[in-house]
Amino acid sequence: MKTKDELPACPVATTVELIGSKWKLLILRNLRSRPWRFNELRRDLDGISQKVLTDSLRSMEDDGIVIRTVYAEVPPRVEYSLSELGKSMNPILDAMEAWGTAYKKSLEKKIIPSADTVNRGAYILTLLHLFIYICRILFPCSGIHIIG
Repeated sequence: MKTKDELPACPVATTVELIGSKWKLLILRNLRSRPWRFNELRRDLDGISQKVLTDSLRSMEDDGIVIRTVYAEVPPRVEYSLSELGKSMNPILDAMEAWGTAYKKSLEKKIIPSADTVNRGAYILTLLHLFIYICRILFPCSGIHIIG
């Protein structure tokens, strides 16, 4: 586990350092539902290499986000699950899921402003509100407030 001095001063940067990679977020997504074995994760996460999966799981285990359980069986069985710290990230993943769903729906309705549309401000404001919402979940006492 990293010490406080090894982490960035900015809390958002700290979060990004711990779970900011594409693969770590997808691993967290999978582990939310149940414990997974290594090869199950590798098969489900299309495109991830064995090395990246191994490194990501080790890093998340070192940071206290993932628990690695080794069962004394033949052949050996290893399962990965979320620790309590890992489970505390569920609101972040919930917000990402909600935003992704809304974004996909908006594409179907063609609500998202295109690059040549003058009205990009509403879209940018929506992204800003999402960012503030996530920050409020992560840092409830940070003093970030949505006005308007």
